[in-house]
Amino acid sequence: QVQLVESGGGLVQAGGSLRLSCAASGRTFSTYTMGWFRQAQGKEREFVAAISGSSGSTDYADSVKGRFTISRDNAKDTGALQMNDLKPEDTADYYCAARSGGYRRGAIQYPYWGQGTQVTVSS
Repeated sequence: QVQLVESGGGLVQAGGSLRLSCAASGRTFSTYTMGWFRQAQGKEREFVAAISGSSGSTDYADSVKGRFTISRDNAKDTGALQMNDLKPEDTADYYCAARSGGYRRGAIQYPYWGQGTQVTVSS
């Protein structure tokens, strides 16, 4: 079991930045792939970014590539999502997730989830 807790959401103007954090506890976090997903009101949960546990290789959705950066600190069992140049369409609840094995883009492939943190980008 892996427990995940997100923090760092809030309200920001378009063009601004936010940094989301994900604190993990339970099993050895370094062996898990960490993913970030988001869900806007009335829409399905969508993949944002993922980082593997071992190699640290990353994957990004096209909509955030070049603006968002995913990272992790295995020594501290934490992960982060740095979000720059935010746009109103980035407004959503953001979730940290974890899975064993390599990164995947499907939410259903992640068994462990945090409670989510809200990000609102005003125009």
